[in-house]
Amino acid sequence: MSDGASSGTLHDVGGQRVWLAEADGPPLRSDRDALALVSDTYAHRPDWIALPVARCGNEFFQLRTRILGEVAQKLVNYGLRLAIVGDMTKLVPESPALRDFVREANRGRQIWFVASFVELRERLEALS
Repeated sequence: MSDGASSGTLHDVGGQRVWLAEADGPPLRSDRDALALVSDTYAHRPDWIALPVARCGNEFFQLRTRILGEVAQKLVNYGLRLAIVGDMTKLVPESPALRDFVREANRGRQIWFVASFVELRERLEALS
């Protein structure tokens, strides 16, 4: 196990097991950090990992760094879905590429960007 990346709570939402990571945990800065999160939450067998925006490092949303893509791909490779939870209104307008990424991701069922856990709950319940 890593240094506390697993701190969070498990929720049953619309028949899906959602691990809500604590906002004050270590930031995800690489696919290794994503692997540590997968490892630390494995015993809980979540379908989704809800990751607060606060857990994303400063470069996470700069698509040129590829961190967001690598983290998302690592989770998807392990059969997990990712929800980035929190206010991104300041981040999205700064980057047309990120805005497009968020829009396309939200159309799918693997990676979502939601403003709150309540919004995530509503989207998951709508699927059930």
